[in-house]
Amino acid sequence: MAGSTEPLTRAAVARQAWPIILANAAVPALGLVDTAVIGHYGSATELGALALGALLFNFVYWSFGFLRMGTTGFVAQARGAGDEAEVRATFARALLLGAGIGAALLVLQWPLTWLYFGLMDGSDAVESVAGEYFRARIWGAPAALALFAVSGLLIGLGRSRELLLVQLLLNGLNAGLDVWFAGMLGMGARGIGLGTAIAEWGTCAVALVVALRVLRWRHRDPAPLLDWRRVADPQRIREAMAANGDILVRTLCLLLAFGWFANAGARFGDVTLAANHILLQLVSFSAFFLDGFAFVAEARVGAAWGARDRAGFRRSMRLTSELALATALALSLAILLAGGAAVHALTSLPAVRDSAALHLPWAALYVLLSVAAFQLDGVFIGTTRTREMRNAALLSTTVFLLLAWPATRAWGNHGLWAAFVAYVVARAVALWPHLRRLQARLPAG
Repeated sequence: MAGSTEPLTRAAVARQAWPIILANAAVPALGLVDTAVIGHYGSATELGALALGALLFNFVYWSFGFLRMGTTGFVAQARGAGDEAEVRATFARALLLGAGIGAALLVLQWPLTWLYFGLMDGSDAVESVAGEYFRARIWGAPAALALFAVSGLLIGLGRSRELLLVQLLLNGLNAGLDVWFAGMLGMGARGIGLGTAIAEWGTCAVALVVALRVLRWRHRDPAPLLDWRRVADPQRIREAMAANGDILVRTLCLLLAFGWFANAGARFGDVTLAANHILLQLVSFSAFFLDGFAFVAEARVGAAWGARDRAGFRRSMRLTSELALATALALSLAILLAGGAAVHALTSLPAVRDSAALHLPWAALYVLLSVAAFQLDGVFIGTTRTREMRNAALLSTTVFLLLAWPATRAWGNHGLWAAFVAYVVARAVALWPHLRRLQARLPAG
């Protein structure tokens, strides 16, 4: 099994990346299953309610992605330093933080839905059903956030196959329970929410057992399996909270940029909005692959950083980046050559097809140039240099917003895509100067 002790080669990187790629691809399958079940057993109102409620969960859960990313970086560094007690303490802190946030979401569910639905323009019927879906699914929040921590641990330790098994279990349970509650019992969108919450708790229980077995297997040091003094170390807690805050700001910047892109496209009409949405699906599909290599970079670079190994750091960065670049080139060529067929499979509307085909080269260019941002994010997450990530996100988002307005006025949707490509390039350019300083902090020997 590809794990933390396997020598770093291109083959080892590929073996560690493919389960992550499959696990990433399985994530949107949750939404597809929910949609398919309601599409067959529910009404149009329930389908709209599901879309409205799922959007809120996507925003909330994505905002707390630092539970995964921060855990990966600190775990990888502790592993590289041979500090297994800190590996376990990092995981425990992330679990406790996830449980605390999950409990807060349960308490704040009513004002949260009031604020969200107040901002949206759904009908009373849709918002009523969406509220039922939300109030059922929100009870799975502590488990869902705990799964972020488990994912961070497994990625940081290089245990990508266990990560894939956990994700497949979640998808399988979710699909079965959705069909049972929404289809067999006729509970509609509320049944979808309940089924997802139960699936999250069931998967969380299994994932915690998997994590505990992995940690027990690695437990060779004299410290107890869980040292509460290490968990409650004020210095470590401050470091974790600072990193999490930086990652949160970075994530909100990403959300702002993508939201601005979607909203700006809507100003050009429904056809352009739909075409951009379809092209973003191709970009998102490509991200599954590029994220796989970025996650391996997080684990490998983080371990080299913890071991103070400059040669290992540079080799980890080089090998993961080589494979990521080759993959990005293949994906961009696939979008250029087969993207038209993909667009035709996703929509039968002639006007939308024509608009998407016209802007298809921009999506291919975005995928090709985005690889640098993905890989640098992996490096800086692995080394938990989150302040640089935060500042790069703020700078690149500012660049995008400043470019988007005049570019769209001058060249329409082409200008919008050009600004969007400039945005992903700016993300990498803003991080690049810090990379040399990062390597300089490691001993040359």
